[in-house]
Amino acid sequence: MDVIYSIMDAVLPLEALQFSFMKNAFLAILLLTPLLGLLGTMAVNQQMAFFSDALGHSALTGIGLGIVLGVSSDLMSMIVFGVVWAILICRIKQTGATSTDTVISVFSSTSIAAGLLILSRGGGFAKYSSLLIGDVLAVTPADLGWLLIALIVGVVLWVQMYNRLLLTSVNESLARSRGVRTHLTECAFVVLVAVAVMLAIKWVGVMLINALLILPAAAGRNLARNSRQHALWSVVIALGSGVAGLLSAYAWDTSAGAAIVLYAAACYAISLAGRSLLKR
Repeated sequence: MDVIYSIMDAVLPLEALQFSFMKNAFLAILLLTPLLGLLGTMAVNQQMAFFSDALGHSALTGIGLGIVLGVSSDLMSMIVFGVVWAILICRIKQTGATSTDTVISVFSSTSIAAGLLILSRGGGFAKYSSLLIGDVLAVTPADLGWLLIALIVGVVLWVQMYNRLLLTSVNESLARSRGVRTHLTECAFVVLVAVAVMLAIKWVGVMLINALLILPAAAGRNLARNSRQHALWSVVIALGSGVAGLLSAYAWDTSAGAAIVLYAAACYAISLAGRSLLKR
């Protein structure tokens, strides 16, 4: 890490990056936001904008069940429960028994209630309240290694699934006629999103994870003319919002996660205004 820190000092001689914890947070932003930007494009195309919200809420239940079952790793508990929760949402959605937004809302409210019920026993929820807003400044070098692995694996899987997911989102019947196993593809995608969300929860927070996943993708869609541009704009906006939010949070002494989301929201507002002007 000393070599990486030295390179950062030479390339980015900023006051905010003179501290090791800020360097770690900056690197985490560079690794995390592009992955969320890419995955967000498909969440928007699949009309599952609140899906990550339900997964974020399920993190609390995952931790609670992990405590009850004696699992020592909170992250492992969140990932396992998040994956199971995501598959359940996907399978119920695929039955067509009810609308997607209704399924997601039911799972979201159920998971946060169950999590609060378990974690609040004996007044013990206070030590988990940081999960609600996250703290990117708490990133460690070991965490960066896991984020790097997640980014590489996530991008590889996204590239492998992209065409099938896009065709499924446009016309599911056509996708099936082309040999695409649509149900399996959707489930694989939601599992990928679940893992990415659970990895990001610690630093972004339950309350903000949905916004960080969706806002860059929504803004990118306003600016893009095709799917490739959509992915590119989404990554650029997510990355730019992440860096700007982190540096602003340092200058203003405020929450980095909230600042990042507000920058992403500003990008969405600008993209929406730009799209309206272009139409005129």
